Amino acid sequence: MNKPQILVTNDDGIQAPGLAILAEALAPLGDVWVYAPDRQQSAVGHGVSLHRPLRVHQVRERWFMVDGTPTDCVMLAVRNLLAKRPQMVVSGVNPGANLGDDVTYSGTVAGAYEGMLLGICSFAVSDVSYAPTCMETSGRVARAIAERLLEHGLPKDTVLNVNVPDVPYDELQGVAVTRMGRRDYQDEIVRRQDPRGTEYYWIGGAEPSHVAEAGTDFEAIEHLKVSVTPLHRDLTNQAALSSLEAWKFTL
Repeated sequence: MNKPQILVTNDDGIQAPGLAILAEALAPLGDVWVYAPDRQQSAVGHGVSLHRPLRVHQVRERWFMVDGTPTDCVMLAVRNLLAKRPQMVVSGVNPGANLGDDVTYSGTVAGAYEGMLLGICSFAVSDVSYAPTCMETSGRVARAIAERLLEHGLPKDTVLNVNVPDVPYDELQGVAVTRMGRRDYQDEIVRRQDPRGTEYYWIGGAEPSHVAEAGTDFEAIEHLKVSVTPLHRDLTNQAALSSLEAWKFTL
């Protein structure tokens, strides 16, 4: 029986510890191939490099470095570089939460989202700490989820966003299937001058807070549960369709 082929990517770069932890955790389940960015690509969202060539370098057996985004990595691997189509795409392990509205910015989630767009069972996994001490927990969780998905698959046009508390595996309080919560971002624009007097800007600010609501990914993490959020390809606000149609737009 042929082993399933699993494609692994991330947005923190080929040298990121979470990438190695994820690849090692998934290795017993199939043939793991890694295509990851050559540098930090956090918060690039679902960006695609359309205006420059991409270069791919092999760093060891089944590990390849791409000078592009997570989406570039998955697109190149699936559409051209892999000899056969993978059964699964897994993106992570990201150091830092991808909860609520974070998914719109996240390169980690984008890697899995691209897998979904290509018709492949996909999920993203993040350790919620920005300075994790228990990232192996996320690796074990990713393996458990991958086993279930290889057995059952996912509904069409669905990708999973998985967030894991940064605690020892035995301290997890279970798994919750959740909906996206809402972030309250505190970003500010910092204006400075370089030594030549030219202005430049940093986008930054305090760590974002969130709106506490039952059934959300935030609530699950607060209770030391793994949050599993199914995201859908169709972003249409169905409830708004009839209201907008009533406006009778004209040109």
